[in-house]
Amino acid sequence: MLMSTPPSSNFQKIIRSNQNEAFTFSIIIPSYNNLTFLEKCIESIKKNSLHNNQIIIAVNEGSDGTVEWINTNNHIDAVIFTQNVGVCLAVNAARTLVQSNYIVYANDDMYMLPKWDDVFLQEINSIGHNYFYLSGTMIEPIDTGNPCVVVADYGNSLETFQEENLLKNLTQLKRNDWQGATWPPSVMHRDIWDLIGGFGIEFSPGMYSDPDISMKLWLIGVRLFKGCGNSLVYHFGSKTTKRIKVNNGAALFFLKWGIGSSTFTKKIIKRGDAFENELSTFPVLKENFLKSFQKKITALIKYNGVESNSFWNRFKS
Repeated sequence: MLMSTPPSSNFQKIIRSNQNEAFTFSIIIPSYNNLTFLEKCIESIKKNSLHNNQIIIAVNEGSDGTVEWINTNNHIDAVIFTQNVGVCLAVNAARTLVQSNYIVYANDDMYMLPKWDDVFLQEINSIGHNYFYLSGTMIEPIDTGNPCVVVADYGNSLETFQEENLLKNLTQLKRNDWQGATWPPSVMHRDIWDLIGGFGIEFSPGMYSDPDISMKLWLIGVRLFKGCGNSLVYHFGSKTTKRIKVNNGAALFFLKWGIGSSTFTKKIIKRGDAFENELSTFPVLKENFLKSFQKKITALIKYNGVESNSFWNRFKS
């Protein structure tokens, strides 16, 4: 259903950073009525970054006091939508304020840990070209089976957050670099961001927009998808997605690319494997044609809100 009022009509920019200032990274953080976590995230960036970074908040609605808080912080740039337009559109709008060469995408429920940005910068300097995609490594309190994270419980809320113990034990939480960058915090060169068009707004409000970014990068020739085991953030976990109606991103990804997201991330960019070197070519994936056809029809059915099991039972009868 089309909106009666285009969201861009309620779009506002707040620019406070010095236009002539040299920033190492421009950090874009989308936030939807999540002020307490956002404040902690910004505090961690100011406290634990080694470099001078631009901070850009992409505000969706902000009716919890976020807008007023931003207005009292003269070191923060922002784009503000008076309604929730989702992560993809808000982050793309924030791109218009970027002043550095490198765009970092992070979540507002992340606590950036010491030297997170220096690890990124050293890695970028060693690469020598712009065709890369880097991810930091999340420390999460709950084991969800994600092979790219470090599982260590230092609290799942601000009230239970053991910040001092986390900082004290940080050297024990680092891990080896891993393959298959898709997760935030992530960084790419602004020219590469523009080349792929940023986030796909068809994935709004945002589920599966991360692997979609990686797929678009693959198609323009990026083969370096590296998770940096020493660039660490503490991730409280899904503090926004639990409050919104999510899109069927898995089905849309399959319809858009003709391959499942899990197939792409596990078999193509090998997410979670130990990092060895740049990837080479797209491997030949042998898949039964009829099975693949059924997957695509099932994805189409799910995307349009029809129960796939009942459809296939009717189809087979």
